[in-house]
Amino acid sequence: MDVSRARASLRGWGGVAAMAVLCALALAFALLLPCTQQTAQTPLRGGQKVATGTQARVDGCEDAEAHKQTLAPSGADGPTIEAIKARTGAKRKLVVGVDQNSYHWGYRNPNTEGARLEGFDIDLVHRIAEDILGDPEAVQFKAIPTSQRIPAIEDGRVDMVVRTMTITCERLRQVAFSAPYFKTGQQVLAPKSSAVTGYNGSLAHKKVCTAAGSTAYAKLDADRKAGRLPASTDISTTVPNQLDCLVRLQLGEVDAVVTDGALAASQAAQDPAVELKGEAFTEEYYGVAMKKDAGDLVRRVNRVLVDYRAHGWQTSYDNWLSATLGKDPAASKPPAPQYLRGS
Repeated sequence: MDVSRARASLRGWGGVAAMAVLCALALAFALLLPCTQQTAQTPLRGGQKVATGTQARVDGCEDAEAHKQTLAPSGADGPTIEAIKARTGAKRKLVVGVDQNSYHWGYRNPNTEGARLEGFDIDLVHRIAEDILGDPEAVQFKAIPTSQRIPAIEDGRVDMVVRTMTITCERLRQVAFSAPYFKTGQQVLAPKSSAVTGYNGSLAHKKVCTAAGSTAYAKLDADRKAGRLPASTDISTTVPNQLDCLVRLQLGEVDAVVTDGALAASQAAQDPAVELKGEAFTEEYYGVAMKKDAGDLVRRVNRVLVDYRAHGWQTSYDNWLSATLGKDPAASKPPAPQYLRGS
């Protein structure tokens, strides 16, 4: 890596040193927030249309339709929600798996007391906690790497994961998802001076970084095997968290990063020496992930999302994402929800 590139990399959002600090924080923190009061349930707003259907076989699932396989909204308490509400004292919290180093999605702001978790995903978590436990601060955040999102749910370490998690057919075989709350797509991030122009032949003989267990890696692996990506593209570099890819890029250890465009835009905001290359080459949707048998919790989250999409989503977008994704949120808004899972 030449000196000019190193210096350019170090200028971005505190450079490698800042990234190293955040990565260290990712291992050190688990934020426990207080709980105080109860709240009344909020019914679905009048006129809200609900599309329902019979149980679809996941084996016949197509990723483009996976976001429709969720349960219709409901405010009823079932066994999962009752168990959450039965927690007492300091443990009476919603336990949520999040990221804490994805800038403007789920990250610790070092300029706040206790390096408070902030971001678009974090806003949604507070809204769900307020609905279930009556207090937006009644949350125990657990920072988990990309590859541990599903195991954390299956093992019962968390009640749900709100962590830029794409709804896919493969994941539906392991966990349940809410309706989508954000639309995105895979995109390439590389240094501004790079000859890489996007997801195309310019990636030949280039080293590409992805997060382990991400849809980005699955896409690259499938496309390389199918000949849609140059066979010489090196996709062997995988890391626990997306921020680690940005650090690898800054250090010159890889030539490009492939990740969700929404995350890539935030990483470009952290380091002005890198930029998005080409257009998004997939269409994906983020959802809240929960245990497969936690139907009552899925329905409750979907009810929260009905109101949140109308009253809260835009404010959160303006606060966290408009500077990197643009003031017009049309490309990021989730589609009208469909609830085609029957039970």
